[in-house]
Amino acid sequence: MARWREAVLVDTNVIVEAWRIDAWRALCGGYMLETVEECVIETQTGYQNRRPEQQIDREALLAGLKAVHKVSDVERAGALIRDGEIAMLDEGEKALWAHALARSDAWVLCGPDKASLRIGVRLNLRDRLFSLERLLEDAGFRPKTALKSAYRQDWLSRTLVELAQREGKIA
Repeated sequence: MARWREAVLVDTNVIVEAWRIDAWRALCGGYMLETVEECVIETQTGYQNRRPEQQIDREALLAGLKAVHKVSDVERAGALIRDGEIAMLDEGEKALWAHALARSDAWVLCGPDKASLRIGVRLNLRDRLFSLERLLEDAGFRPKTALKSAYRQDWLSRTLVELAQREGKIA
């Protein structure tokens, strides 16, 4: 499959998983990665609960990102108007969706949280939801450490079908 050439919005979970499997450099080298301030903050909290390979160097993280966006109150309000259930997401995902929905350019979102994926399904944006596995494969990177299941393409495909069925969005 052809590699995505536009913005790739990543959530905290994807950053942590890419770091865990030592794929961060490959991911930043293959894509224009972007995120929001809240996700960067989330990567820096909880160090006491993370193994050393999951501790993310802030400078290396920022160096690999094309952009870190500050989300405005107007963007947040616009997202809530589109789908009020965005309010139920954690802060990073809420801000990431607010930013994504305010964009007028091409983008995809990579994040395995089911509540976040459900927003994508509800807003008819399933085609913009990518798995970490797909991104890494398209960039030609084969991790030595196995991805956790929620970052695999088969899990994402199954989950999107289940969510679409629940939401009455099956085509």
